[in-house]
Amino acid sequence: MTPGPTDLLLVVDVQVDFLPGGALPVPDGDAVVRPINGLQGRFRHVALTQDWHPPGHVSFATSHPGRAPFETARLAHGDQALWPDHCVQGTPGAAFAPALETHRAALVIRKGLQPGIDSYSAFLEGDRTTRTGLAGALRERGIRRVVLCGLATDFCVLWSALDAREAGFEVLVVEDAVAGIDIPSSAGGSVAAAWARMEAAGIGRLKTADLA
Repeated sequence: MTPGPTDLLLVVDVQVDFLPGGALPVPDGDAVVRPINGLQGRFRHVALTQDWHPPGHVSFATSHPGRAPFETARLAHGDQALWPDHCVQGTPGAAFAPALETHRAALVIRKGLQPGIDSYSAFLEGDRTTRTGLAGALRERGIRRVVLCGLATDFCVLWSALDAREAGFEVLVVEDAVAGIDIPSSAGGSVAAAWARMEAAGIGRLKTADLA
């Protein structure tokens, strides 16, 4: 594949708190930085997403007395995984990874700003009705295909990919430029489940070597 004027590289949440040593580290999350930097030079259009939570966000376990990280709470808009405090607005953990190149990005979409609603997707907040405006911005730029990379495969990459497909874009995920949390379950890990959901939705996979 040779990226053209209707292709966009969407770099999802490559932030300090999701790297080893961060508040919510993705295993080997730092390994995505180098391939993503290489990918950016091949695309005319690049956008970044950034988790940007206010203090005391509803997705934080500390906002629910007696609850622990990685438990699930029932909220008004559905089930919510509870996380350690992470990517709090203006903190070092919310910053992009120091080695990540950001100068090529024409758009930065910040998500999770509403105190009572979490957001994994770059396109829709967790209530599944509030839009970020990304789909409209991409259409105005003539984008038809979205190529995703970043963190984490089984959460923000997954939901961003599904919502991009639902919005009518062709969607591809670069499998050696993503990394997942991979929460175990009785049916297997959450990364395998994420790939299965994306395949069922018509989302393609490719590797960095497939991009000219």
